Amino acid sequence: MTTWNPSAPGVLRLPSGRLVRGRGLRHPLPAGPLPEFAVHLRGRRPPEPGWPSTWVRWPDFWLPLDPAAATAAFREAWRRAATERVEIACGGGRGRTGTALACLAILDGLPPADAIPFVRANYSRHAVETPWQRRFVTHFTAH
Repeated sequence: MTTWNPSAPGVLRLPSGRLVRGRGLRHPLPAGPLPEFAVHLRGRRPPEPGWPSTWVRWPDFWLPLDPAAATAAFREAWRRAATERVEIACGGGRGRTGTALACLAILDGLPPADAIPFVRANYSRHAVETPWQRRFVTHFTAH
């Protein structure tokens, strides 16, 4: 198994040590190994990336249209990140991606109140862009 380089741009180390890469799909694919699984957070279905992925219908600046499907995708991403290269991606790589990464941090054991500051400190200070995205994270549960 090859993991992400923990010092590569966009790679977030969760408290358990799992590594997850966040990125914006509007930007070129970063150099290095390809993901082994991806969660794409877009309003419209993205093109197939060439590796296993799941699509969560999530319009820019808003919330997932099916929160249960989003939660299932986050749980699968978190589970797979233990042994695979997992990528979370939206258009710009900040709001929706940051929101999803904060939810993964909660699944990883962080209290919801600590998840956004953790992602902003360790991924992007612009992560989780809107008040409703912040509320989604603070009400997200690992159970």
